[in-house]
Amino acid sequence: MSVWINGRRGAAIDYRDRGLQYGDGLFETMRVRRGAVRLLDYHVQRLYLGCARLHIAPPDERRLRREIARAAALRDEGVLKLIVTRGVGARGYRPSGRERTTRILALGALPAHAGAGARTGAKLRLCATRLGTNAQLAGVKSLNRLEQVMARLEWRDARILEGLMLDADANIVCGTMSNVFVRRGGHLLTPPVDRCGVAGVMRRWVLEQAAPLGLRPSLRRLQFEDLVGADEVFISNAVVGVMPVAVIAHRKIRLRLPCRAVARSLQKRLEAV
Repeated sequence: MSVWINGRRGAAIDYRDRGLQYGDGLFETMRVRRGAVRLLDYHVQRLYLGCARLHIAPPDERRLRREIARAAALRDEGVLKLIVTRGVGARGYRPSGRERTTRILALGALPAHAGAGARTGAKLRLCATRLGTNAQLAGVKSLNRLEQVMARLEWRDARILEGLMLDADANIVCGTMSNVFVRRGGHLLTPPVDRCGVAGVMRRWVLEQAAPLGLRPSLRRLQFEDLVGADEVFISNAVVGVMPVAVIAHRKIRLRLPCRAVARSLQKRLEAV
């Protein structure tokens, strides 16, 4: 693992940093392919939108892009994580407005699950941990991920790749680390992230690919019953790309989904990105 803090290797994080103290910041987890970040523009755009939502002074974009390009070039394949915090501050929740943004880049190898199930399909489960509703933070990839941490503690079975998370009304919102898509005929459905959840960069890319594939994309609240009878279900995130779902386990129900046609078409398209 190689780490740069504010562009320097070997630097340390000040314990007063608001990202550490309060989770006051954002992050992007980016896939490195052929020595460059895939969908870099999407990541940068989401980061700067998140900074605006949280009233964090964004890092200089040209310098940030140079640092990302320099780090990504060190690996042909890997994962590059970017963390941006409000910076070091005094005690108390209220920022002074004088904080200087902290940038952290960490470059590592692809996780073991990155290629698992790409062809045969992944096994999912429904999580008991629910997502809280907060429209002010919905869609933002903030450092506050305790709901996902608690959900991921629910299982140890290595055969289960991901857990689907519900909101307080039992609507499926997303996975612990992914967005979810359901295909019914020519309709491609994905839950809105207007009350909770993260607007993934791969989710954005998939929605843009729907029309060229002859699909009608739409945002719709989904419950587990909506998955029964679906022609296809798949998940997406920046690291794994698009992953077909083969099985979803919920209590004593094992929902099997043999069709993976659209997921495979998307996988082929993604190879060119």
